[in-house]
Amino acid sequence: MLKLSRKTLLALEAVIDIAFNARPEPVQAKEITSRQGVPQRYLEQVMQQLVRAGVLKGVRGPRGGYRLAKERRRISVGDIVRVAESIEDQENEGVHPRSDLGARIVAPLIQSLQEELMARLDDVSIEDLCQRARAAGVECGAGASADFTI
Repeated sequence: MLKLSRKTLLALEAVIDIAFNARPEPVQAKEITSRQGVPQRYLEQVMQQLVRAGVLKGVRGPRGGYRLAKERRRISVGDIVRVAESIEDQENEGVHPRSDLGARIVAPLIQSLQEELMARLDDVSIEDLCQRARAAGVECGAGASADFTI
């Protein structure tokens, strides 16, 4: 079964979280990790790659965090998957076919399936997923983290 890596799923959840919980201030990594249940150190690597790729903007400072670099409708799921999977490709050595059948039959089949999957993922925007979240009754976490410190 073809499946996405844990980092890819984390990247998708984080970007959707930022889009879904958008407000005037950036969304802090600690807010995302508390909602998603992942260590902040693990999340930061993924977030930095998304910033470098132009999907997110990183905002420094005590009230810093992350915001989308583009409108939600202009970011596709495919954009995020490509960034996150590139992290995985750097960390893991790829499996190469060892036989003529593998190289000429199996590898092209897998390649065409991956291309079809990416084309489908490119057709789904972050806006689409935020609308699905609203329709499914997912609660926005933006209000839960309000800080009224004086």
